[in-house]
Amino acid sequence: MSFKFPKEEKLKSEKQIKAIFEKGSSITAYPLKLVYLGSSNASTKIQVAVTVPKKNFRSAVHRNRIKRLLRESYRLHKHLIFNKIEGSYACMFLYLGKEIPSFSEIEGSMIKILEKFLKRVNDEEVDT
Repeated sequence: MSFKFPKEEKLKSEKQIKAIFEKGSSITAYPLKLVYLGSSNASTKIQVAVTVPKKNFRSAVHRNRIKRLLRESYRLHKHLIFNKIEGSYACMFLYLGKEIPSFSEIEGSMIKILEKFLKRVNDEEVDT
C-alpha cells in the first residue's frame, strides 16, 4: 500500500460534491464529519475532498493549515480502509471544531472515523 495521495484520489467534481451533500450518509467523530456516497467511478475506490467552514475560520491561512492537516492524516491512514471495501465511494471530510487543532487530535479523529466508515460500509454490503 502506497502512502501517496495521487490526483485520481482527489474529489474535484462539483456535481459529485453536490450529490454527496444532497444524498450522502454521514459519520461524525468530533471534530470531524465524513459525508460519503457510493460512486460509479471505477478508476479509484475512494475519492476524497476536505473542507473547513469560512464561518468558523475567517483567516484563509488557518483554513488552509487545517486542510493540510486533514489531508496528511488521511494520507497516512487510508490503508485502514483502502483494500477492505468493495465498490467505490466519494467522501468529503468536514472540520467542525472552532479551535485550530494539533495533528494528534486530527489523527485520532481520523482513525475513529475511518474505522466507523469501514464498519458501516461492510454492514451495508451484508444487508444487501
